[in-house]
Amino acid sequence: MTIRVGILGYGNLSRGAESAIAHSDDMELVAVFTRRDPASVQIRTPNVPVVNVSEVESWKDKIDVMILGGGSATDLPEQTPVYAKLFNVIDSFDTHARIPEHYSNVDAAAKAAGKISIISCGWDPGLFSLARLYATAALPNGKDYTFWGKGVSQGHSDAVRRIPGVKDARQYTIPVDSALDAVRSGSSPELTTRQKHTRECFVVLEEGADASSVEQAIKTMPNYFSDYDTTVHFISEEELKKNHSGLPHGGFVFRSGTTGLDNEFNNIIEFSLKLDSNPAFTGSVLTAYARAAVRLNKEGQTGARTVLDIAPAYLVDLSGEELRKHFV
Repeated sequence: MTIRVGILGYGNLSRGAESAIAHSDDMELVAVFTRRDPASVQIRTPNVPVVNVSEVESWKDKIDVMILGGGSATDLPEQTPVYAKLFNVIDSFDTHARIPEHYSNVDAAAKAAGKISIISCGWDPGLFSLARLYATAALPNGKDYTFWGKGVSQGHSDAVRRIPGVKDARQYTIPVDSALDAVRSGSSPELTTRQKHTRECFVVLEEGADASSVEQAIKTMPNYFSDYDTTVHFISEEELKKNHSGLPHGGFVFRSGTTGLDNEFNNIIEFSLKLDSNPAFTGSVLTAYARAAVRLNKEGQTGARTVLDIAPAYLVDLSGEELRKHFV
């Protein structure tokens, strides 16, 4: 069976998913939906229509799963519950503090429609979530630490771009080296949010915008910047394109803990990623979970899920025999 996939929105993340679908033999991209004029959107997959989002409901029976490419600041909290009423959906909602609320909203919509919605896919939340859980299961007596970067955060960059007066922006998340060293030493330090990371923003202003007001709005934004030491640089559009056009990212998950009857053995688990393109990788993860959503729904399951709820075997186009042979 070929899984029919739709993509809603066509930014960097959606282009990453489009590429991943092209490399998946069991999937096909059947449509891309946009709020823009479809004639203005040029996708890379030949012979696939670009459709205005106003027509999305007419595709209800033509799409097995919809990948949502919107941002977490304002798009996904509204979009995912809406489209969960029509399709199996996948999103990359990454505002950690609001995931329980988002899950609840999406779960109600998906259950009412008899669909599956997998939220907060990607690498964090996503693969890093799994790493934290596996490490905690193996080392229940311990502490875990997550570091992001150095790299461009798509969600944080999107949040900055939505501030009135901002024409374009990139936000870099940067781990504090001394905090990384302390964790790797096995000393299990107590670290505040501010001690673990700094944030650096490169911002292009709209003509006539007030720089001080924009800087204040960035530094006081809850869930994004208010808990961090944040530096804001105002630069030209040319400089942004020249020096900040890439989208690299990565990070680390650690768990430091003890084993043994008397906790006499020290252990450190480290999981890391280094990504040339954050959206290309995240889009690939979304595509794997799109496969899982369709399989779960065909089994009769409904409602919201996170990556923690889904067995790894659902993510790949391989039989149980192949999985046992190559991965166990």
